[in-house]
Amino acid sequence: MSDLMTTEEAASYLRLSERKLYDLVAAGAVPCTKATGRWLFPRSDLDHWLAVEAIKPNALSRIPAPQIVGGSQDPLLDWALRESGSGLASLPEGSESGLRRLRNKEVIAAAIHLHRLDGNDENANLEAVSSDSSLYDAVVVSFARREQGLLVAPGNPKQLSDMKSVVKSRSRLAVRPQGAGAQLLLLALLKTAQADPGQISKDAPVCHTGADIAQAVREGRADCGIATRAVAVAAGVDFVSLTWERFDLVLRQRDYFLPPQQSLFNFLRSASFRNRAKELPGYDIAEAGQIRLVT
Repeated sequence: MSDLMTTEEAASYLRLSERKLYDLVAAGAVPCTKATGRWLFPRSDLDHWLAVEAIKPNALSRIPAPQIVGGSQDPLLDWALRESGSGLASLPEGSESGLRRLRNKEVIAAAIHLHRLDGNDENANLEAVSSDSSLYDAVVVSFARREQGLLVAPGNPKQLSDMKSVVKSRSRLAVRPQGAGAQLLLLALLKTAQADPGQISKDAPVCHTGADIAQAVREGRADCGIATRAVAVAAGVDFVSLTWERFDLVLRQRDYFLPPQQSLFNFLRSASFRNRAKELPGYDIAEAGQIRLVT
């Protein structure tokens, strides 16, 4: 056996499962190094660690994160969580909040749709995860591409077509909390339109979900707001398409193979999921369930 062992070799050497070894790596409890994208374990360091720690029980135990998917809210994801039988719950607070809770082990996964100010969004989710040192053991799984745009009152009375028209008309734009993916998209669209966020009317409410934005538009408390086409159709308001985005799930490598997550990922490849995605407009699920990144 080489002095540098792979994860499989180290797990066998320590008589642990690979999942348990990943737990120890995540806790910083076992000597290891990362090279060329994989973990390596110096055998001499492992021998010393065994001698000193004697594999203390508390080193091998880990309180699992709650079976909750944090991050962004999405109608198709909510439906899939229910229908897959995974037992996973949802805590929709926005993309950046979901990542924060994932780092703090407060959720088992985060649903994200991040955006860059330069408009190059194709790999924005992957870049955010790969650049975060605390997510060194993450997996990014594709859920869908979603169509995002402006929710407006039926008939689009202000004839809004893009962010320039929103700013020019001084329309009341419902916004999302800081760190929400839709709010990041708004900032990117404003920059593309060369518009100052300060030019947006402050008379519209802050809404926590796309459904809340739809409700504000329907009740006349806002003229428009950014959300998905599926939300607009469900709420009976009009929709002005602006862009398509990546909507991904992020979780720890060690949690990827757990039964609840596997139930969900298997369901994403089912006919039931495909049929539901056809019923809800504004989704492209061609890559649903595929792994986009392993850090």
